[in-house]
Amino acid sequence: MTETFQCRSGCGACCVIPGIAEPVFGMPGGKPAGTPCIHLNDSLGCKLFNDPRRPACCSAFRPDPDVCGTSREQALSLLKILDTASQPEID
Repeated sequence: MTETFQCRSGCGACCVIPGIAEPVFGMPGGKPAGTPCIHLNDSLGCKLFNDPRRPACCSAFRPDPDVCGTSREQALSLLKILDTASQPEID
């Protein structure tokens, strides 16, 4: 049996780096990439974690060593690389 990777307390990288294009609770214009979510608390946790208003994209995100690395700094870096690589090319 494999142990499930757990979200690192005090990280919040997934609440900062990725952008959210669609309107979500409290952010009618979405969330720009690289901007902390307005629902990120002082402890870098989600204020909406068990709230039905939490965006579906956030609820669907699962922590993984390939994305989260071994530290908050590494998670920020890895997510930035993924976010940049996923942007559409502009002609």
